[in-house]
Amino acid sequence: MSFLDSLNISGSALTAQKLRMDVISSNIANASTTRTDEGGPYRRKLVVLSEATNDSFSGVMNSLTQNENIGGVEVSAIVEDQSDFKPVYDPDNPAADANGYVMMPNVDTVDEMVDMMSASRSYEASITAFNAVKLMATKALDIGR
Repeated sequence: MSFLDSLNISGSALTAQKLRMDVISSNIANASTTRTDEGGPYRRKLVVLSEATNDSFSGVMNSLTQNENIGGVEVSAIVEDQSDFKPVYDPDNPAADANGYVMMPNVDTVDEMVDMMSASRSYEASITAFNAVKLMATKALDIGR
């Protein structure tokens, strides 16, 4: 594993966690959206992370010569949560059905805040790893002085 591989892994984690925080923010912002362009209530979105594959020519050659595949993490998909909507009795709401129920999004703000804290901690851990590699490189350069 080279010095730059460590930075690339941390960088990919930073990018993935930032996107995860953006999706969570969108979920929180739409927690009470009862009508979307698709016609129904907002559906919670989830980020699917997977191991990054280095499909570039240099990445493939590097993995062949070193028997390693160092890729980091990537967002493989953003999917909609298919859990049921929450019916809320509100007969005065224009989106209410004949029985007075409004279908609310399947977003739980408490769960979203827990996910946001998890993503934030992962982001901080990646920054710490990035800074540790940077400090090691600086110390290695200081040895040569």
